Amino acid sequence: MHGYQTGQYLSNVHLVRRRSGGGTVFHDDGNVNYSVICPTADFTRDKHAEMVVRAIRKNNPRARVNERHDIVLDHSVLQDERYWPEADDMHKTRYSHLDDRFPSVKVSGSAYKLTRQRSLHHGTCLLSSPNLGSISQYLHSPARPYMKARGVESVRSLVGNVYEKSATPSSDSIQVFQRQVMDEFTELYAISKKVLAPFSTSALQPKLHADGEWTSGYVGESVTDIAEIRAGTEELKSLEWTYEQTPQFTISSHPSEEDDRERPPLLGIPTSARISLNVKSGIITSSRISLSADQDVVLADIETFHKLLTGTKIHEISSFAKALDVTKSGKRNETSKVAAWLDSMFGKSNGHSR
Repeated sequence: MHGYQTGQYLSNVHLVRRRSGGGTVFHDDGNVNYSVICPTADFTRDKHAEMVVRAIRKNNPRARVNERHDIVLDHSVLQDERYWPEADDMHKTRYSHLDDRFPSVKVSGSAYKLTRQRSLHHGTCLLSSPNLGSISQYLHSPARPYMKARGVESVRSLVGNVYEKSATPSSDSIQVFQRQVMDEFTELYAISKKVLAPFSTSALQPKLHADGEWTSGYVGESVTDIAEIRAGTEELKSLEWTYEQTPQFTISSHPSEEDDRERPPLLGIPTSARISLNVKSGIITSSRISLSADQDVVLADIETFHKLLTGTKIHEISSFAKALDVTKSGKRNETSKVAAWLDSMFGKSNGHSR
């Protein structure tokens, strides 16, 4: 996957699809991920976000959990003491303000996977990412105004760092934060601090420590020697998991009965052109592409392109010019423009796969 920044393409940005679903997030050395698995009977979406906020407040008192269960930093001025919340209120701060001139910034998002017995909470935390100005180029999709998908739509948010004055990842500050979160975990579950013994050294050596009902420590690459874990990691690396387990979606150039939103104008494409693809499990299940306003020609176009595209896996298309067989098209110029638009929608432009 490649991104464009200050005239250069950034390489080695890996795309990984997680089991918990939710919106796409960006990871770098200034970001910390955390996961908590607990009995479903004890699970709430705020429980462990509040735990992390208590840790963050040791470094930044502006942190709180918002109504979407994200962790944000309030950017208002310090409020009058009369309006200060209780110290244990993790949903308001002394800087909370309803004025739109002081928008909060998101430093942590969460995703979940719930089963009958266990629930998983995935969370991110931007501590000192040097790439805040670049994140949007990875997360913004030009297809958004044209795409209708099954599933929960992501909500865009301003993002920031917990360590607001530092944009340089520091292993010391990250380890301090990790230890603070673990301290809050022991407080939340009334666990002896002895369980944190393996983390008293900065040497990240695979080692486990048992203390009563709890076991703690680092796990290394050797954990994949366990057959079930190895099978799970191999599945997450597979193209089938990354691309063929995605929700069903439709991408269309113009309003339809299923998606009546107005679309941005299609620059460089004939005004008579109409484009619509239905995709399920990463495979094009049907298409309607036409280049002419003449109804007889429209039906012929739809049939031709439908035969070319139906059953094709999106991630296996290197370019839509090849998929639409532009070189053999009787309307090469118009077909090339439609192919270029589809390439831009699916991140296949400039010869870079995304």
